[in-house]
Amino acid sequence: MTLAVYPPSPSDWIEDGLLLIDQVVVRPTTLDPMDESIRDAEAIIVELSDQPMRRLREIRTISDEIGIPIFLIVEPDQLGMLDSAASYRDFQVTPFDPIEFKIRINSLLVQHSDDELVTFKDLTLNTLTYQADLAGHPMDLTYMEYELLRFLVGNPIRVWSREQLLSRVWGYEYYGGARTVDVHVRRLRAKLGEERSSWIATVRSVGYRFG
Repeated sequence: MTLAVYPPSPSDWIEDGLLLIDQVVVRPTTLDPMDESIRDAEAIIVELSDQPMRRLREIRTISDEIGIPIFLIVEPDQLGMLDSAASYRDFQVTPFDPIEFKIRINSLLVQHSDDELVTFKDLTLNTLTYQADLAGHPMDLTYMEYELLRFLVGNPIRVWSREQLLSRVWGYEYYGGARTVDVHVRRLRAKLGEERSSWIATVRSVGYRFG
């Protein structure tokens, strides 16, 4: 597995902990979600350091766009800032024991490997191979149909507006209208079949809910 670490020259606490972890470590020079070293990693460790608010904004973008598990390293006086960031999977406060750091990072990586399969009843999505199986049979989905279905399955019950789905699934740079969401939902319902089409429910005047 590959573990990304940012900044590339973190504090000694992190460096000491990394010496105990048997993983490939890459050190991206930016928190740009398009950075290949971040996109290819199983998880990323981000030290808030002296730019906490900026890095919290950046990890939110990374989480929204590629969904990589994020492990934060924070200083004691930065704990209050975490209330505004729901994008991280776990965090650790400095100073810390390198052995505890190793255990928590390894646990994060194990959890992420379990997350590769997203399931709902007899629907299974493999987030690594982009394959979808329904009742044991492969589904023929376009890339964006798969992305929309994966997002809905991974975020059930809550109602999502069309604008939120455009932002979360298509991305902030997409300028298509809300009708794009309706078209893809209609196609997904057709491919799920009559018995399962109700999994994607329309909430009048709001948007869609899965489950």
